[in-house]
Amino acid sequence: MRLRRLVARGFRNLADLDRELPPGGVALLGANAQGKTNLLEAVYYPVLFRSLRGAPDQEVARFEGPGFTVEAEVEAGPTATVAASYAAAGRRKRISVDGEEPARLADAVGAWLAVSFLPDDVALATGNAAVRRAYLDRLLALADRRYLRALSHYRAALAQRNSALRQGRSEVASAFDAPLAQAGAEIVAARERWTGEAAERFTAEFECLGEGAGTRLHYRCGEGLGQAESWRPALAEAMARDLARGMTSVGPHRDDLVLELGGKPLREFGSNGQQRAAAVALKLIELASLRAARGTEPALLLDDVFAAFDRDRQARLARRLLAGPERQVFLTAPRADELPPGLDLPVWRVENGRVIA
Repeated sequence: MRLRRLVARGFRNLADLDRELPPGGVALLGANAQGKTNLLEAVYYPVLFRSLRGAPDQEVARFEGPGFTVEAEVEAGPTATVAASYAAAGRRKRISVDGEEPARLADAVGAWLAVSFLPDDVALATGNAAVRRAYLDRLLALADRRYLRALSHYRAALAQRNSALRQGRSEVASAFDAPLAQAGAEIVAARERWTGEAAERFTAEFECLGEGAGTRLHYRCGEGLGQAESWRPALAEAMARDLARGMTSVGPHRDDLVLELGGKPLREFGSNGQQRAAAVALKLIELASLRAARGTEPALLLDDVFAAFDRDRQARLARRLLAGPERQVFLTAPRADELPPGLDLPVWRVENGRVIA
């Protein structure tokens, strides 16, 4: 899957652009705060129709502007055009695929497919469980629309149940147990299946990046919650606690993707290099998982990720990330000497929001 053309108007500090993209991708050079990451963000926006940095749409729009438009022309079998526009007045967003507005967001998500790797993604190894749950949800939602639908149903039921718990209405809260269990079991089962398949690859990728052995990846959740029938007794047992706290304490919104090194939490006992390698390994697995699930090679977006590694690790990382003749790569760096060795991509500069080929 390749991005053939990108249109972006009113997006962050970027000057309005309409560009053909090289089939292999491009290296973006420029000083800090010139717009390199903003351009990657525009490339990624039509994947999930939200900022890759988690910013709300009103912050993505150019300051005091009317809103923004992003349009991606994608080569994936028949060429598809995926577009999104946001109007600051009323905060309205419209999405289209080949000019048609989908009935549901889930029908448009993943029409354009990319994996991003930002410096902050080291939080996959160092951050709290919420970061890793978001990683799982994004990956599995892009891999399978059924997961995205289950996640949407689960979040809706969870919000309603928590609202009833905050009001002390246990009977009303219990009315949402069934839909919560149905969607929640689907989510937990999908996460468990993925982790079982990814665990061995995680260890191999970590070792391939030169950080030694002894890593382990596993999913921590409530016992049996991959089966819908296990939920009712678990929720009933937790009801008194949930009423006291005003929130549901059982379910995949409480789970974690656990990374261990030598039997201990990697986030606490791993070195900086080991934590970065673990984050890279998870990104490589994300890339491979989406390729296998969707039958196409996602584009790869790398934001200044090489600067934190020494030359040996840069070379190892470049071999893993940039391999594959079908892969389209967009990467950023402040200077040419910070690009990985052997990189064969056209170089564009970004200055004051303007892209210069």
